[in-house]
Amino acid sequence: MPTVGVKRDLLFTALGRTYTDEEFDELCFEFGLELDEITSEKEIISREQGDTKASGASDVILYKIDVPANRYDLLCLEGLVRGLQVFKNKLEAPRYRRVSPVSGKLQRLIITKETAAVRPHAVAAVLRDITFTQERYDSFIELQEKLHQNICRKRSLVAIGTHDLDTISGPFTYTAKPPGDICFKPLNQTKEYTATELMSLYKADSHLKHYLHIIEDKPVYPVIYDSNGIVLSMPPIINGDHTKISIQTKNVFIECTATDLTKAKIVLDMMVTMFSEYCSQPFTVEEAEVVYPGGKTIKYPELAYRTEKLNGEFVNRKVGINESTEKIAQLLTKMCLRSKATGVGDEIEVEIPPTRPDVIHACDIMEDAAMAYGFNNITRTTPRTYTVASQFPLNKLTELLRQDLAAAGFTEALNFALCSIEDVADKLGKKISETRAVHISNPKTAEFQVARTTLLPGLLKTIAANRKMPLPLKLFEISDVVLKDENKDVGARNSRRFCAVYYNKSPGFEVIHGLMDRVMQLLEVKPARGDGYHIQAADDSTFFPGRCAEIFVRGKSVGRLGVLHPDVINRFELTMPCSAVEMDIEPFLGHTAETTLTHDVPMQEVIKHKFPTQDESLQARPTSTKTVLGDMSTTAGLKALNDFLADKSYMEGYAASQADTAMFDAIPSSPSSTFCHVMRWYKHIKSFQRERASLPAAKSQFVLPAATNTTSDDDDDIDLFGSDDEAESAEAERIKEQRLAEYAAKKSKKPALIAKSSILLDVKPWDDETDMAKLEECVRSVSMDGLLWGQSKLVPVGYGIKKLQIGCVVEDDKVGTDLLEESITAFEEYVQSVDVAAFNKI
Repeated sequence: MPTVGVKRDLLFTALGRTYTDEEFDELCFEFGLELDEITSEKEIISREQGDTKASGASDVILYKIDVPANRYDLLCLEGLVRGLQVFKNKLEAPRYRRVSPVSGKLQRLIITKETAAVRPHAVAAVLRDITFTQERYDSFIELQEKLHQNICRKRSLVAIGTHDLDTISGPFTYTAKPPGDICFKPLNQTKEYTATELMSLYKADSHLKHYLHIIEDKPVYPVIYDSNGIVLSMPPIINGDHTKISIQTKNVFIECTATDLTKAKIVLDMMVTMFSEYCSQPFTVEEAEVVYPGGKTIKYPELAYRTEKLNGEFVNRKVGINESTEKIAQLLTKMCLRSKATGVGDEIEVEIPPTRPDVIHACDIMEDAAMAYGFNNITRTTPRTYTVASQFPLNKLTELLRQDLAAAGFTEALNFALCSIEDVADKLGKKISETRAVHISNPKTAEFQVARTTLLPGLLKTIAANRKMPLPLKLFEISDVVLKDENKDVGARNSRRFCAVYYNKSPGFEVIHGLMDRVMQLLEVKPARGDGYHIQAADDSTFFPGRCAEIFVRGKSVGRLGVLHPDVINRFELTMPCSAVEMDIEPFLGHTAETTLTHDVPMQEVIKHKFPTQDESLQARPTSTKTVLGDMSTTAGLKALNDFLADKSYMEGYAASQADTAMFDAIPSSPSSTFCHVMRWYKHIKSFQRERASLPAAKSQFVLPAATNTTSDDDDDIDLFGSDDEAESAEAERIKEQRLAEYAAKKSKKPALIAKSSILLDVKPWDDETDMAKLEECVRSVSMDGLLWGQSKLVPVGYGIKKLQIGCVVEDDKVGTDLLEESITAFEEYVQSVDVAAFNKI
């Protein structure tokens, strides 16, 4: 999410009132934003560059506000204030108008056919008679930068150019020329450069160097001239210095060149709508004419309004509210979407302004309605359907295999899913075209060029990094590889693989073969052709000739095992023989691992359940509420039932039964939300009232018959495990209390165990001239209750410098390492730093 930084006082002035930080944070939340940080320019520079650099920076309070990535209209102070004012009903959403110039002569931007090779599209507009202040100018420039980083995709899709119209004359020509033929003075430079020289110059520029790659490999560079041959800009890199705008600029010519025309229109609309309020005619934009190579002319900006229609029932159902059509229309109007009820049923007509290109579907409008209503105001409800959660089968199988492979003495490794072309092809003796690897279009490093198609290279690289460890090295990994698949929407699929390697002075093929047999045993696949598994000889350039076998399960190949080829071992910088096995584990699931979990949810069964009325649900109440868990008419009984149902869905088993209905009937009324588990169970069993007679019989008796309640009217609970002799119980309780008291008295006489620790400290001096004897004297002068100094010695560090290594014993409750370090470093003349070299509990 982009972050917009605005000055707090300037924001409050524009909003017309002052907020506390908490109040403004709450306002942002209501509007769908987040107040990320309250800081200042000085604090930011101090944090990033140090206090010295921040000495002259401003102390003005800044609000850092996180804005949704698709809300381009909130990326500047003007749009943010306008949106909040409309949301608080202090302002009506403005209407933006495109007007013709007073002179009647349109500014024209002519596109030549040469631009097709680089950036074929361009749009333009004019902000006439605009009044800038320093704050408005800064916001204008910052909005360009925010758009460049967001929708413009770092200028690769769209580049914005703003020019002082009074310094140039139209018509303007947008063309493309060889870099050696373009010469002009760029922004903030003192002399002219050719485009070739500029590309070299800006390679060292921390800001512009990130955009050079967009055109530097092109045979021609885009450039915009006015009628006098003055260069306005060389998009997407830099504007010309001659046309730069300032606070005194009155007329701004805005041009956007692009590879995506739709994005260019959106960016132009954002620029002109956000700042047209500062024109002499607020919210009006002077149109400009763009002439395409074929002679076609289009006027920009479009500033297009469009209408969408949706039903109030749709909004209520999706959001979970119950509001009238008129109320929903008012909520949408608060979000700058002028809306009204059409009078046809519950239909609502919504007007989408040019500032809201993020609204592309009815769901976007519904989301704005939910935001205006307030997410905290939506009543929480318990879903009327139920599901039984279970672990994804493929992940469950993976976890089980991991445990057993670790028990077999193999160590698990976890490697990157991306690797180099060399790892998956060249080093394994294969051609990259044979691997079905998915390539990264713009890899940042040579290490991450493709998605791995095998787990073997990762394990071999792990062994190479640990080859000094004691032999044998036994590693395994169970993870995904990525393979091209034309049958998938994305052209690729994940496949869960298991791979293990054995690295030792001997190949150890029998170890790998035995591990494979163990895996098959765990998967309950018998060693037999046909319905079982078997291996047969195979040729593979990764393995040693004659030492490779293919694994078949139920007649289908699932992987290979064998002794790795010496060349493969050498390419991974290993020196010992190595055996490996790799196989696909998805075929052992019995069904595709991509089955959606919703197929397991009994949706049709849920639809059949009809919820009875309150009268129907109370018809068969028993005369007794006594149960094994207590009296359900009391809080204690309900609490016992709540604890019982904490990890259960039903009273017994995994489906509703007569045990549930009996307990349901024993509860006099719907339980309160305090007993959350009982309430969940109660509502679920309530849905079975229609078919309760057909439920399975109970295996256990949880509800006691009414006859059990004949002993006493005052007896609220039944003590199933109590004694019949109350006097005997009282005597047993007295003896128990006496013994507990004797034990406590005896224990109190024992001395308390004091926790102690042995600490070894490294005390480092400033240089080789520090008096180490005096340093040790200072250290030992530190005295505390619970501290006892021990032996010490001087340990060479380098360049003639020695550190003091001194031991001590401390009582944990009285002395901490932080306190010790603070006390020793107080001797600043001798001590540079103190480190804890060792810490042991005694």
